Amino acid sequence: MKKQRVDYTGLSLRTLKDPQFSHLLLIIGWPVYFLFFFITENLIPAERFHAIHCGLDDLIPFNEFFLIFYAGWYVLIAGSLLYGIFYDVERFREMQTYIIITQVIGVLVYLIYPSIQYLRPEVFPRQNILTAVMGLIYAFDTNTGVFPSMHVAFSLAVLSVGLKDRDLKPLTKAGLLFVVVMICLAVCFVKQHSALDILGAAVTCLVAEIIVFGKKYWAPRFTKTTELSYKGE
Repeated sequence: MKKQRVDYTGLSLRTLKDPQFSHLLLIIGWPVYFLFFFITENLIPAERFHAIHCGLDDLIPFNEFFLIFYAGWYVLIAGSLLYGIFYDVERFREMQTYIIITQVIGVLVYLIYPSIQYLRPEVFPRQNILTAVMGLIYAFDTNTGVFPSMHVAFSLAVLSVGLKDRDLKPLTKAGLLFVVVMICLAVCFVKQHSALDILGAAVTCLVAEIIVFGKKYWAPRFTKTTELSYKGE
């Protein structure tokens, strides 16, 4: 069943705080995050950065074809948030709250433990349009502020909310899972992140998961499982 489009008739700066529009205030989290991210990227002294690296990183070769999934992240995040804004406000609130929590944790870690990675290839093994685009991304996006990976954290936020959505068909959820897994792999194969950054993102999302879904989603299931186990005995 197709969801009905949310009616934004009457939206204005004056009515933004009204209950039917107040969820849009959560968007403020993005410019605030980008401001602090800019600070951590440009105003932290170089000598404070800690190199992020593990043995697994050396086993993962650079592969520019993963750029397709790496760049697809932007479509996933923007598309999911826009869909929530126009068709499912509750899911938008959950997703954006989840994302804001990961943003706060990420920025705090960047400030307390500034990170950097030296995984990028000095010379691309091949020359094609994908490596050309990758070079542009390297120039635009510095190799600092990598732990935890927000690329991964935001993707896991979308996945978490999506898997709990009863309106999504199993095939759609399977497709979402595949895309998010490939994005998580892509950050390593295009040498934007260490495998440790993925681990950091997972821990960050565990905190967000508990805050957003712990009481209303996981607690009832844990209680039900405990009761069934007790009755079984």
